[in-house]
Amino acid sequence: MPVKLRVARGKRKSGRLQVFKGREAKLNHAIFQILALKGPQTIYDIHKEVKTRRRLRHVRYATVNKRVRALTESGYIKKTGVKKTKAGFKASVYELTARAYLAILLNSINLDELVFVVDEATASSILADIMCASR
Repeated sequence: MPVKLRVARGKRKSGRLQVFKGREAKLNHAIFQILALKGPQTIYDIHKEVKTRRRLRHVRYATVNKRVRALTESGYIKKTGVKKTKAGFKASVYELTARAYLAILLNSINLDELVFVVDEATASSILADIMCASR
């Protein structure tokens, strides 16, 4: 049975993932970096870290909250537990999923360089994994 592979057409469609495109890209990338470097965090802690970023000082808590919930729905972030805050409330703790780590890795890889550097056995292994995943 032949496998249908989709070929990306147009300018830069093949190199960027959907999570790193558009209006939310900068905030998504910042949230991913914070969770990857700092570990599981509450939305409030993520917001505090985002506000320290140079171009994201103006971002409101509600915006970070919406973005974290959207990333949770799409499977990039998951709730890992509940943390009691200083005010006595319970706040959910979020961490990155394997899908998010893969997105970060794929975003940092130059695919042309990968194809040029990889040997035949590794290329066929990658191709087999991709074909199995696309079924």
